Amino acid sequence: MDIQDQLKNLFPDHKFEEKPVEEKPDVWLQEEPILCKYEKRKGKPITILDGYNGATSDFKKLAKEIKTKLSVGGSYKDDKIIIQGDYRNEIMEILKAKGFKVKRVGG
Repeated sequence: MDIQDQLKNLFPDHKFEEKPVEEKPDVWLQEEPILCKYEKRKGKPITILDGYNGATSDFKKLAKEIKTKLSVGGSYKDDKIIIQGDYRNEIMEILKAKGFKVKRVGG
């Protein structure tokens, strides 16, 4: 029994109103697409996200969120997000769900 059920039992005549929660984007959305590239460095595949022209802190938040959702390693250098492995499709889906435009570059 959760708290709502307990309150309904205590106050049966009260009308509960739930307020809708508005989601604000936590990062700045841009008009130009973010480029999603695939490369191999030292024989290992990596995915590079490039072309974001918002605040550096927003891009770092985005990098952390992608790495957490995919459970992979990566880094943020020179205004690029570098993700270990070929995760272009998954990353593109995550970014599109957040409202970004994404362009796939290469292979």
